[in-house]
Amino acid sequence: MFDPKSIDDIASRLADALPSGLSSVKEDMEKNFHAILQGALGKLDLVTREEFEVQKAVLAKTRSKLEALEKSVAEIEQQLK
Repeated sequence: MFDPKSIDDIASRLADALPSGLSSVKEDMEKNFHAILQGALGKLDLVTREEFEVQKAVLAKTRSKLEALEKSVAEIEQQLK
């Protein structure tokens, strides 16, 4: 998931980017930005870098085993001919 501090930082930056005439609604806008970001990012099907790296390692190991099995099957097929 996303770091709540990062979402807070983005919402704050968006609120700070508002024109100075809207400073009275800055706090409300920051809360709205935060809610919108949280909702939008929560809907995305994302994984953490750590989860990605774990799955990448699992895939590499699986690929290696598959290649070894393919080689074994090819050798067995060759012996049967």
